[in-house]
Amino acid sequence: MLAILKREITAYFTSPVGYVFVAVCILTSGLWFYLTALASGSADLSEVFMLMFFILLIIVPVLTMRLMSEEKRQKADQLLLTAPVSLTGLVLGKFLSAYAVFLLGVAVLPVYGIVLSFFADVSWLTIWGNFTGLILLGGMYAALGLFVSSLTENQMIAAVGSMFLNMVIFLMNALAAVIPVKFISNALGSISVFERYRQFTLGVFTLPNVLFFITGIAIFLFLTVRVLEKRRWA
Repeated sequence: MLAILKREITAYFTSPVGYVFVAVCILTSGLWFYLTALASGSADLSEVFMLMFFILLIIVPVLTMRLMSEEKRQKADQLLLTAPVSLTGLVLGKFLSAYAVFLLGVAVLPVYGIVLSFFADVSWLTIWGNFTGLILLGGMYAALGLFVSSLTENQMIAAVGSMFLNMVIFLMNALAAVIPVKFISNALGSISVFERYRQFTLGVFTLPNVLFFITGIAIFLFLTVRVLEKRRWA
């Protein structure tokens, strides 16, 4: 797993992908931080984190699109599948590489709270709630993107497919609101990513919400392993 992790992280930074991802995270969040906090004299970073919620929905799939699809396109996947490493280790190595680059991109966000603390009283509970929600959400996006990448050899299809599924799980809350059948509406609402994330933005830390994201990550990684297992024995 460690060899896969090291190889994939190296690949991110020997191509523009890793640099572009980190730059987009820093530039967009930095600009929004200036416009909504510094320029307006506000100590509230909620709008910065909410912007990142939507930005990550789009750019995390770009981070994960090549993880499996590129090797499948180059017919190098069979070499990996027959390598002396478990499929779980292979999947975890690729997931953690994307997650590490993601964390590098969003690591700047708590720094904005430190900057604001020199000028005003900040709510660190809210800031850490937002940040915790964001890194859990990013993990789910990365795991989902890895799963979609394992289904195709086309990077563009992997990226667009991941964006679409991210949007679907984001819209669950809105869909639940218009479903007249109560138990279906409640079921959809319970898997609403936005509603779970929103509670973190309010500084509300609950075990069910944390487990929701961790379970989502585990499910998509499990599905990725199953896809590779099926391909190994095909």
